Amino acid sequence: MLVALAGSIPSPSSEGINIGGRTIHFYGLMIALGVVAAGSLFGRRLEARSLGTRDDASSITTWAVIAGVLGARAYHVVTSWNDSFTNPLNWFKIWQGGLGIPGGLIAGVLVGVWRIRARGLDVAPSLDAAAPAIPLAQAIGRWGNWFNQEIFGRPTELPWALRVDDNVAQAAGHPPGTTFHPTFLYESLGNFALCGLLIVLGRRIESRPGRLLAWYLAGYSLLRFGVESLRIDEANTIAGVRINTWMSTIVFAGAVAWLVRTRGRTPASVTPSAAMPSAAAPDEVAPDSVRPGDAVVADEPGDAAELGGDERLDRQVAGEPSERDKLTAEIDDSGPRA
Repeated sequence: MLVALAGSIPSPSSEGINIGGRTIHFYGLMIALGVVAAGSLFGRRLEARSLGTRDDASSITTWAVIAGVLGARAYHVVTSWNDSFTNPLNWFKIWQGGLGIPGGLIAGVLVGVWRIRARGLDVAPSLDAAAPAIPLAQAIGRWGNWFNQEIFGRPTELPWALRVDDNVAQAAGHPPGTTFHPTFLYESLGNFALCGLLIVLGRRIESRPGRLLAWYLAGYSLLRFGVESLRIDEANTIAGVRINTWMSTIVFAGAVAWLVRTRGRTPASVTPSAAMPSAAAPDEVAPDSVRPGDAVVADEPGDAAELGGDERLDRQVAGEPSERDKLTAEIDDSGPRA
């Protein structure tokens, strides 16, 4: 136990700071920092792709975050219902923790799409621009759980185990001094990695609009599935499985199905007509149709009214004189006139 304590991660002694008689909760502060970082990354990616401006990103982010927080809180209240929620005022005590990311994603993406359209931007490419920004916000925001000493994993004596206050450990059903898996750290590091992978994927591999967001959903669902398997906090279940685990499985399956279904499709920016060579115009002679040594002479516009393209081509290939050649020959034969 002494070895574990020496190598464990300590928990903060305070959940916030008091400034001017007002308490600034670190949980909310970390979420705010995540939003600022995500909005900045989203804006840079929009401008780099000539999709929109930083003002567009700021407007979209503001609306999406408000909807995301409300959706996340509603999801938590519904899926983690307990006696405290019988008082409606407790529904809004976000600073105490309790934001369900699945609900936040659903609400945030839907409102984000609405704002993207309202700003006159292309939806699919704009969502791809936003895709790496989402896990960046999550990676920073997850540190709010560290300040609140919540949603940690099962007991472990690993060198990076999380040490919580004795009363927190006892409330979780374990003796004082017990150390736990720092699931907030696992998810934070995983989201930072996912953010970087999405940026690289978008630059070097994935160019089809709309697919980068699906890659994010697949990657985050897989990460969340692993984290949920370690958590020991109380949660509602279906058939003995945590609701968040079910949600991760469903979202992962849906995202992978979308990626498979859209694999190999031509990007929306490239139309079939642009991807295929154009047919030769009637007046043009295909190179393969003329044998070496054949003379091909362009006729006067007037010839087009008398002869079809195929007939003129046959005469030219066969060596027959055109109408212009006949007229020139007649002038030469007549000689100079007095």
